[in-house]
Amino acid sequence: MTKTNEAYLEAITAFSAEKNEPAWFLELRKAALAKMDELELPKIERVKFHRWPLFKVTPENMVTTAAGTVPVFDQMKDNPTVVQNGSETIFEQISEKLANQGVIFTSLETALVEYPELVKEYFMTKAVLADEDKLTAYHTAFLNGGVFLYVPKNVVIDEPIEALFLNDTSSQQHYFKHVLIVADEHSEFSYLERFQTIGEDTTKASVNIVVELIAKAGAKVKYSAVDQLGETMTTYLNRRGYIMRDASVDWAIGVMNDGDVIADFDSDLVGDGAHSEVKVVAISSGRQTQGIDTRVTNKAPHTIGHILQHGVIRERGTLTFNGIGHILKKAKGADAQQESRVLMLSDKARGDANPILLIDENEVTAGHAASVGRVDPEEMYYLMSRGLHKEEAERLVIRGFLGSVITAIPVREVQNEIIEVIEGKLNA
Repeated sequence: MTKTNEAYLEAITAFSAEKNEPAWFLELRKAALAKMDELELPKIERVKFHRWPLFKVTPENMVTTAAGTVPVFDQMKDNPTVVQNGSETIFEQISEKLANQGVIFTSLETALVEYPELVKEYFMTKAVLADEDKLTAYHTAFLNGGVFLYVPKNVVIDEPIEALFLNDTSSQQHYFKHVLIVADEHSEFSYLERFQTIGEDTTKASVNIVVELIAKAGAKVKYSAVDQLGETMTTYLNRRGYIMRDASVDWAIGVMNDGDVIADFDSDLVGDGAHSEVKVVAISSGRQTQGIDTRVTNKAPHTIGHILQHGVIRERGTLTFNGIGHILKKAKGADAQQESRVLMLSDKARGDANPILLIDENEVTAGHAASVGRVDPEEMYYLMSRGLHKEEAERLVIRGFLGSVITAIPVREVQNEIIEVIEGKLNA
């Protein structure tokens, strides 16, 4: 073992002891650390990220708590909420009614102490494996925050469940978050998460986020996310669904970061009749590069997986959409559809929409649509001839282009929030 790895091992052991983690979790961290160097990076088609600073973890800052002031946020809502600033949980609430029904919504740190066996059953055992590539192993070894949500069998939650993850640039810590969501049989709920950078955006940092969503038989989950990490954050995002018999997961994701991003948004349809709808909107600007792999794998008969993603590129930004639909052998009656479209608003913008269909079975339905193009000059001329400035005309074009995805998102509050975030990026 190298001196660097020895230092990491000491830091991981100290951090685990500080958080009172169970022995099995520390062993998982150690195993991931030991395998990191021999594992390959994940493959994101048409995106060169091998030299990106995704591995900026300093052993001496592993145990340091997050610095900075606690921001003001709305505590008037009474729906289940967790707010974290760096690795610290600063606000947490769940109603007595939901707690009595067996709903668990708390920090991953707390869940490992209070519900270790439940976490152990699902943590990186189904949706994402700790050693599937270099970035997941790195994540497992150094994760330092996150939440655990468990909704028991037959429990239906009407109010949205919300998680807010703040990334304070005044902290010297790395930012590795893990979200573990388990929807037990025939449960129903909506979950919304936000990742936001606060403070002076000057310190370069690595961000590594893994979300595991296990939807058991008959469960119905509406998962929404709005990502707004800062310009100096180099980010790896892995959101993975493990969807069982007759379960459904609707994903609605707004990729509104300012820094470089690679993302895996994957749904594994492992049970008969499983269903997933994936909707993604993204904006790249400045000199930012974003590569997004959105994949649905039909592993069982009569499964349905649809992908709809639209992106806009401004200035010198780069955006790549890889849409992957894979129907495995024995998945008869499966349906895989995808649409990826990219709109470039600058001659120096670079965009790519890469459709991939892998069909290993007969008697299935599959299709794709993809396009990359620039704003229609006649459309811009028409709008400007009606008295609009160029910037205002571009705004209308962007709203219309992304609007077809946003209106398909099943949660109205999430639609409105993504629209507000888009307006903020355009104003900036």
